[in-house]
Amino acid sequence: MLAKESIVEILEKISSQELVAKECRSIFSKARGLMFRKPQVLMFDFSRETCEPIHSLFVFYPFLAIWLNSKGEVVDAKIVKPFTFFIRPREKFTKLIEIPLVFLDDKNTGRRKKKGLKTSCIFC
Repeated sequence: MLAKESIVEILEKISSQELVAKECRSIFSKARGLMFRKPQVLMFDFSRETCEPIHSLFVFYPFLAIWLNSKGEVVDAKIVKPFTFFIRPREKFTKLIEIPLVFLDDKNTGRRKKKGLKTSCIFC
């Protein structure tokens, strides 16, 4: 994981953009997540508060995981590297947003923002 300052910088970049997320509602789509997919923003909505861990097995790029409580407040955020087995937030959550880092300008790695990114609010 990167330093806390890096996560804050990434969250600031995200707040200046609008990203389109695919909503994962079914058990299958929640279990699959970003595995074997091209980079895309995903949002998971859980019917009740949970503290279930996630993993990034068979995800070939790093992503930012943001966990939200029922009030829409961020309870935790972590940068997840590919093929990490067990990632758990500090508190219970009802929503999880996964944002591949290829959608953000990352001066440390020299990556550029992915072309063709649509603009629409997912956090509303």
